[in-house]
Amino acid sequence: MLGLRQLCLFTLRRYQARTLCSDLLFSQINACTHEDEVFSLVGRNKARLSEKHVGIALNMLWQLQKKKPFLLRTSDYVRNHSQFLTLCILAENKVEHMEDEVIVDILYSILRLDVEDHASLAKVLVTEVWKRLERLSLPALSKFALCLYKQHRHFSPIIGQVAHIVDMKLDSIQDIRILSVLMISISEVITESFRDQLLHKAEQLLEEKDQVHLNYARRILQFLQNVKLKYHPLLEKCNKIFLENASHLDIHSISHIFGLYEQLGFDSAEFRLIAKQLLSEIIDDCYDPETFAKLFFSLGPMAGSKVRERMASVLHKHLESYHVLQLVKLTQYLVMLHCQDLELFAKLKMLLLGYLKSSVIPADAAAIIRVLAMLPSFQVEEIIINKAAAVLPQCRLHHLNCIATALVKWNHHGQLHWQNSSELCAKLLQKLNDCGFQRLQKANNLNLLLEELPYVNGEWFEEVLNEESLAMCQRLIDQITWRNILPLSFFLIKSDHRCPVLFDRISSVACENIDKIPPSELYFILFLFSALNYDPPDNEEFFKSCIQHLTSNLSHLEAYHLVLLGHVLAMAGYFPPALITTIFNVSFLSKLDAQLKVLPDTVKQRVQSSLMKLNRAVCLECPEFHIPWFHEPYCQRVFHTSTSRINPQRRHIHRMLTEILGGSHYSRISVLTPYCYEIDFECVLDVNKKPLSYMTQSIPLDGSGGIHLRHDIKDEGNKALPPGAQRIALEFLDSKAFSKDYSRHLKGEPAVKKRHLEMLGYQVVQIPHFEWNSMVLSTKGEQLEYLRQQLYGLQ
Repeated sequence: MLGLRQLCLFTLRRYQARTLCSDLLFSQINACTHEDEVFSLVGRNKARLSEKHVGIALNMLWQLQKKKPFLLRTSDYVRNHSQFLTLCILAENKVEHMEDEVIVDILYSILRLDVEDHASLAKVLVTEVWKRLERLSLPALSKFALCLYKQHRHFSPIIGQVAHIVDMKLDSIQDIRILSVLMISISEVITESFRDQLLHKAEQLLEEKDQVHLNYARRILQFLQNVKLKYHPLLEKCNKIFLENASHLDIHSISHIFGLYEQLGFDSAEFRLIAKQLLSEIIDDCYDPETFAKLFFSLGPMAGSKVRERMASVLHKHLESYHVLQLVKLTQYLVMLHCQDLELFAKLKMLLLGYLKSSVIPADAAAIIRVLAMLPSFQVEEIIINKAAAVLPQCRLHHLNCIATALVKWNHHGQLHWQNSSELCAKLLQKLNDCGFQRLQKANNLNLLLEELPYVNGEWFEEVLNEESLAMCQRLIDQITWRNILPLSFFLIKSDHRCPVLFDRISSVACENIDKIPPSELYFILFLFSALNYDPPDNEEFFKSCIQHLTSNLSHLEAYHLVLLGHVLAMAGYFPPALITTIFNVSFLSKLDAQLKVLPDTVKQRVQSSLMKLNRAVCLECPEFHIPWFHEPYCQRVFHTSTSRINPQRRHIHRMLTEILGGSHYSRISVLTPYCYEIDFECVLDVNKKPLSYMTQSIPLDGSGGIHLRHDIKDEGNKALPPGAQRIALEFLDSKAFSKDYSRHLKGEPAVKKRHLEMLGYQVVQIPHFEWNSMVLSTKGEQLEYLRQQLYGLQ
């Protein structure tokens, strides 16, 4: 008994000593400030390391790396250290005795230390957690799900099991951090109904939290991008979170947010303003290639010309550090920003060609070919054509369009110089046509088709696939819903075809589901009908529903969105008082000016032009609003800085008018009217249909270079004419004025112009290009007779 008692006391003292030593070792590991200190402790205490020690040591290694700036991290050094291998072996051997959270923490830490997915320890840890999946706490489940996401196991059975658990426990999740991680991790394996439940849960949790970390909002955006859904309530909530956390934004988060906004088709001028200010302050601090690329992509489109040139000059020394898709994006941005650095373009060409020769990914090859075609003075090498031919069968419509557009451009500009280039070009175009038709004919899902169609355009698509694409959309007409009428409208706008069956379906779906359609999406839907001058059967109900929905949500829309919407409604003849009075307000216009400073140049120009056109339309059609015409200086500036309008076609018609009227002093060419409409030709006929000479009229005119400006307003202009005389505006309408379908219907802009010119006192004669260039008018005599009939046949 005495011996047994002594043995028990010895065992107890030894256990207490080991526990005390273990507690001391825990404290020592937690107190480490450098990776070498951790490794030193591991080396001296291998035999005493428990599974908990191993877990805390591996976690500490990641925490120490996490504290360092990204460029100063030494993950390679950590992974290649002998004691790191020791820790991995110990973890693998002790995994069955570890607690659930410890295993998940170890997996997360080694993945953040860039241990490869197929490493033995990573596989063992994933397998062990899978066995315990049902009993994991929600925090551990979300962390494990994130690990699987980082391992690109987007469609694995284990992710499906995680999604099932989330579905079962969704009501109990009250932490937006946990939910946001789970959402992006399971996004590829969920149903549409489960997706909607997750969205509503996220909305609920965001509403309940006063402060939300911007990383959680970024994950929500990433989820929306993963499921390819532009869900405005969450987009607007996330944008609000970014604005509230502006002080925590850096170049990396700004770049990521801009990228997600671009992919989701969302824009926030307020976020742009904040981002521009923050990025402008750190230009000099962005030294490394990766950070500078993010700065260039984010700030470049918003910056002035001097900042753009300065940024472009820095790119020279970084080019070789960028991967292929960064070079593609750089090239696209430099061309878009009108960079004139030919040396920089030469370097880009050399690097892009190198990547193209080794590329095996069809999307990458198509993207490279697309931007190579943007480069100035580019001589095409045969390797490009051969590579294009090799990837065609695997290309989506967008990629086929990229290759075809480049090929057509090179052929048109004579940039194919090698032997048999014409034959190779013809064969490749035929192969492109075949691949395009095959891809369209296999389509049976409208949503999938609309992921590709809005991004294709150009001469090749228009001539080869446009009609087939429209026919396919008509065959899938039953699949049109309120969720996909925006991309469908966008495609139809670019196709420039009036397709009554599809238009009527869109208007019907919009009317039935107007409350579900985000107000900012109304622009392209309305633009489709206004621009192509199409009235659906339920025209009044359609526009009334859209206007009511819009005016109920004015405060939720960007200032420049309201201007675009106002213009497109005015084109259709609608002037909602709430919208008009909101826009033509001093504080609103000041806010708009601030937004214009950060919008891309093309958007800025479109908004400025739309505001001018809306101002003109309101002055002419709604004088009761008492809105002044304040765009005269803008119009004069645009008119005088644009390229010459007096082309050979105009000169030819002007000579014929001179012959018909009896002299050049009876007509004017390229006249700028009151409210700044430019008309091709102007003349005045008296009550007996005889031309009146401008030499004897009291109509104030001035001009230079053959361009004449009329400054008199409608009433004053009519007073200057003899009784019964009529001012004639003669317009030559080229192909852009008509839809491209067989109806050749007059589009919205020229129709509005005709309406406004008539309000200004003109009698308008429109000469369609297809009549003027037809075989019926193939001789000078026939053309003279046609013009004479147009002028004198007026009632």
